[in-house]
Amino acid sequence: MKETFSSGPGDAATTAPVPAPAALRARVRSLGPSMTRSMQAVAEAVAADPAGCAALTVSDLAARTGTSEATVVRTARLLGYPGYRDLRLALAALAAQQESGAAPAVTVDIAVDDSLADVVAKLAQEEAQTLADTAAGLDVAALGSAVAALAAARRIEIYGVGASGLVAQDLAQKLSRIGLIAHAHNDPHLAVTNAVLLRPGDVAVAITHSGGTGDVVEPLRIAFERGATTLALTARAGSPVVHYADLVLATSAARETQLRPAAMSSRTSQLLVVDCLFVGVAQQTYETAAPALAASYEALAPRHHTPVPTAQRNSTAR
Repeated sequence: MKETFSSGPGDAATTAPVPAPAALRARVRSLGPSMTRSMQAVAEAVAADPAGCAALTVSDLAARTGTSEATVVRTARLLGYPGYRDLRLALAALAAQQESGAAPAVTVDIAVDDSLADVVAKLAQEEAQTLADTAAGLDVAALGSAVAALAAARRIEIYGVGASGLVAQDLAQKLSRIGLIAHAHNDPHLAVTNAVLLRPGDVAVAITHSGGTGDVVEPLRIAFERGATTLALTARAGSPVVHYADLVLATSAARETQLRPAAMSSRTSQLLVVDCLFVGVAQQTYETAAPALAASYEALAPRHHTPVPTAQRNSTAR
């Protein structure tokens, strides 16, 4: 059996470090879809009113949410806290942050009749919140292990489709420019035929917001069974892709609306994690990465200096 770098999702509450208060909302968004309905009620209550819930005993919160004390304790543990007492401390700290103005306000949804100025303002604030949620919820130890695996990899294969496929291409392009052998696959057939050739020393990366996209999960499963180190970027902690990942990096399950679907809300979070991976790898491989980047910049420089045209459009010839 191959050695893994992290425990499965079921052990997260007992082995992972206690999340910072700022990460609470991000974890509720990420884990919410995998919770039971009663656990969702508890999680949503503490995220919506941290100050009020911080003052409640476990029995009071159970009564407020129409659940049981056992459900409240299980929810606290699933969110990453050893017990309800630790969750209450995090809620009190989060409430203090909000009162001091440190926590960003929750924006309202974009409406069909919003002005473009309102759209810009709302999207900018939502993007900023997504980045903050992602940074707060990112497991730095897992990130370090992922960076080390990528830096030492014989080859790196990255799987993603749709919007996640664009993020996969971005990661492959970045790693290639510092001299690593990295390829992105958004064709499911090529992804599978590529995965069967992987072996220990290789790294396979799956990027999927839902964690259940078959065209991404399948090649990662094959890579896992072939002994490659596997890494998953996903917003769903209990999703199928996690079961074939040695390392899991959580992306933010940002709010989705009719005019801001998952393809938009997930991309910002994924790109932040990809940039963190790239910078970490570049740091570890600096002696080779720096000359490679310099060479690529030099090769592309002439293409970024097109002369400014002097001819002007003939206004009469329209």
